[in-house]
Amino acid sequence: MSTPPKEWRWLAFDTSTDVLSLAVARGDRVWAQTLPGGAQASSGLIPAVLALLAEADMPLVSLDAIVFGRGPGSFTGLRTACAVAQGLAFGANLPVLPVDTLLAVAEEARFEQCKAGHIQPDAPLTVLAMLDARMDEVYSASYLWQPLSKVDGPVQGHWQEASPLQVSAPEKIQSAQGPSVVWAGNAFAAYGERLPQGQRCVALPTAAALLRLTPHLWTKGLAVPADEAMPLYIRDKVANTTAEREAIKAQAMVAKAPAQA
Repeated sequence: MSTPPKEWRWLAFDTSTDVLSLAVARGDRVWAQTLPGGAQASSGLIPAVLALLAEADMPLVSLDAIVFGRGPGSFTGLRTACAVAQGLAFGANLPVLPVDTLLAVAEEARFEQCKAGHIQPDAPLTVLAMLDARMDEVYSASYLWQPLSKVDGPVQGHWQEASPLQVSAPEKIQSAQGPSVVWAGNAFAAYGERLPQGQRCVALPTAAALLRLTPHLWTKGLAVPADEAMPLYIRDKVANTTAEREAIKAQAMVAKAPAQA
C-alpha cells in the first residue's frame, strides 16, 4: 500500500499595508480573511489567527510553518507581523518563513491577471511591483515569472528577481523590460501619472499570495528558526520633518505650475 502524500499545513499573514490579510492552508484547502490593518493590526491579528485556525480545525502545533510578509512596508505593520510570527512560532516550536512583500504583490498580480484572462499561465511575465512608501516615495522591485509546464496537472513555475528592492521618488522608478509587463501594487492612487506607464493592476501582498509562494520557498530552504524572523527595512526613516513636508509640498506646486499655465 502506497503512503499518501503529506498534507502540508501553513499559516500566513501580512500587515505591511493598511489591510490585514491572513490565511491558513491544509493541503489544497485554503481559509482566508481580510480585515482592517494599520493601527488595528496589532490588537486584531492574534484573535483573528486563532479564530481562523479553529475554523479550519487546525491546532497551532499542527502547522508546518508560519509564513509572514517581512517587508518592505509600514514600519509598525512589519514589527507587528514579525512579533506575532515569533511569538506563535516560539510557543508551538515552529519555523517561520519570511517573504518579501513585493514578491507577494507580483504573485497576487499574476494570479488576478490569469483569472481575468489577461495573461496565460504558461507564458513568461514580468511584474514591476510597487507599494506606497509614503513620504513621496515608492518601494519597488521587478520579478520574472518562469512557468514550468506539467503534463498531468496545472502549470506551475517560480519567480526570479529581475531588479533589486529599492525606495525612490515615483519618477525615478526604472521601467521593467520584457514581452509581457504588468505594473502592480497600491501606489497608483497616490502617484498616478508620476509612475511608469503601462498595463496596471491594483494588487496587495495578500496572505493567499504568500501561501502560493510557500511551497517553492520552503523547498529552497528559506524557512528559519523563530528567533531569526526579522522585518525587512529599506530605509530607516519613519516620517518627514515639518520642514521636509513643506519642501515637498513646494516642489509639487512648482511641478504643477507649467501644466496649470
